[in-house]
Amino acid sequence: MHPAYSVIVFTTLSGAGYGLLMTMAALALTRSIAPDTRLGVVGLGAAFVMIATGLLSSTAHLGRPLRAWRALSQWRTSWLSREGLASLVTFVPAGVFALGWIYFGTTSGIFGLTALLSIALALATVYCTAMIYQSLPTIRAWHQPIVTPIYCVLSLATGSLLAITVLRLFALERPVLVGISVALLVLAAVLKRIYWSTIDSAQRTYTVGAATGLGRFGDVRPLDPPHTQANYVMREMGYAIGRKHADKLRRITVWVGLLLPALLLAATLVMPPLPATTATLLAVVLCGFGVVTERWLFFAEAQHVVTLYYGAKSA
Repeated sequence: MHPAYSVIVFTTLSGAGYGLLMTMAALALTRSIAPDTRLGVVGLGAAFVMIATGLLSSTAHLGRPLRAWRALSQWRTSWLSREGLASLVTFVPAGVFALGWIYFGTTSGIFGLTALLSIALALATVYCTAMIYQSLPTIRAWHQPIVTPIYCVLSLATGSLLAITVLRLFALERPVLVGISVALLVLAAVLKRIYWSTIDSAQRTYTVGAATGLGRFGDVRPLDPPHTQANYVMREMGYAIGRKHADKLRRITVWVGLLLPALLLAATLVMPPLPATTATLLAVVLCGFGVVTERWLFFAEAQHVVTLYYGAKSA
């Protein structure tokens, strides 16, 4: 599949934004931090901006972005519709929660309930985003049960890392949150290694013979390509990345984007405040680079079954 930059921005920003929202809400529910107005503006404001920017960027991949609202009507059968509805509904409790934190200086009572709803709906939105891809049997690399856990863990890992950064900018230390973030980053690295091992070793059962139903007669191959010139199908569905480059990008994702930030975060527990904040900011930059690389690979390594009609032996 051709890596669409708008979708990469969408999944990266919105995932981190929802993760930040969930972390801030969890901190409020556990009374780990006081509802300081400036902290709420920066933390929750950053989450809302990232979520909104990500959602808006996703419409750039559509042929006619102004008609994106029509996708919301197919929620009974479409994970994309469910994601759109879940993302919009999440803004309601999240907005009330932010109102209580920023303007009323409280996260208890009704505002605590909306914090809990914000966590549930944000997680549901990320789940729906992952299921858009996992539910497609025509793309073997995506049709894996581990895809959804990876999306959810990466959202929580990046969101908790951003929350730690915000807290440290306000001279607040929460070692437990640091430990959780480190664990999530390491878990994300492990899940990605399992995912890549799975798609590399899985049997390629999609063949021209299976696609045409003629496999029982022997080896099947197309006599002529469906098109004689470059077209949308081959540009979007027939993109391929070399194994050598894929392996290099995988290592960058795991070591630079996930494990090194985890190591930096763990080291901050024994650092003075200023070096700890600097190391955390560096971890955010490295993790962001790694997640964008991971998202690019997620699309670049995916092969659509339609490529069988364009000469691919299997998919």
